[in-house]
Amino acid sequence: MKYDAVVFDLLTALLDSWTLWNAVAGSEEAGMRWRRRYLEITYGCGSYRPYETLVREAAADVGLPEGLAGALERRWPELQPWPEAAAVLKTIPVPLAVATNCSIRLGRQAADQVGVPFEVVETAESVGFYKPRPEVYRAVLQKLGTPAERTLFVAGSASDVPGAKAVGMPVYWHNRVGLPPRDDANPDYLEPSLDALGRLFPAV
Repeated sequence: MKYDAVVFDLLTALLDSWTLWNAVAGSEEAGMRWRRRYLEITYGCGSYRPYETLVREAAADVGLPEGLAGALERRWPELQPWPEAAAVLKTIPVPLAVATNCSIRLGRQAADQVGVPFEVVETAESVGFYKPRPEVYRAVLQKLGTPAERTLFVAGSASDVPGAKAVGMPVYWHNRVGLPPRDDANPDYLEPSLDALGRLFPAV
């Protein structure tokens, strides 16, 4: 077996959070502006600040009502996994884990939406930092007890690619929505879906 465990980004690699953000914002264009600003704040905030606060600040920064942050939280149960996610994950014969940029409560709720059990669910709140800070990836590796080079990270965003690679993890970038790569984003696998992930593990 090439890998001893697989760690997933949750809110992009496994779940279609794009659709929910756009629906709450009222349009795809507004949702994308809101989401982009949220990511900018997240990547630059250093130590953990409440996820809900960052979402609210991002809405205000792009001219949307701050109350949309509360609406997003209320509609959190509407998050849906990508169509193939559960079936593919059920074929992977090694421990599965999650590393997600949100609160402990929302992270666990979202992980439950995927429909498969995870050995570890690590959040930005539980670690004290947001990805792509190395502390998040290292915290998952420590709990799994697997070496970085044998733990595959499944990224959903461009920033997760160099983030996971920096701690020595190989990366499968599930680039579902065709995000532009970062200059330093060089995944080991680049795929538009999760289908090819299952083929990395031989049948047992």
